[in-house]
Amino acid sequence: MSDFDQIRRAVRRFTEERNWDQFHSPKNLAMALSGEAGELVSIFQWMTEEESKELNPIKLSEAADEIADVQLYLVALADKLDIDIGQAVERKMLKNAIKYPPQAFYGSSRKYDESDDT
Repeated sequence: MSDFDQIRRAVRRFTEERNWDQFHSPKNLAMALSGEAGELVSIFQWMTEEESKELNPIKLSEAADEIADVQLYLVALADKLDIDIGQAVERKMLKNAIKYPPQAFYGSSRKYDESDDT
């Protein structure tokens, strides 16, 4: 059993114990996921690049909580849509390897459809 499967089962059980499945449509879960991602972003909003790399213990704990919230909603959404996250990640990594061959994108932050001189 994968870590994602264990998390999925725990999230499903937590939701069922509270009769929250009635609120967990894919639309609502995607919206909740977006909100939690926004809360994660807000932790870093006014930090410098360097500050964001060395969070104090309080900010680190806040970031961990928000990362967990994002993951929980993501797992719930994938479960609702019957998507295996591990398989989806594997497929996407293969697609990305084709889009972003290392010899063409090494050290570059450009997008696959942008030219070198952009």
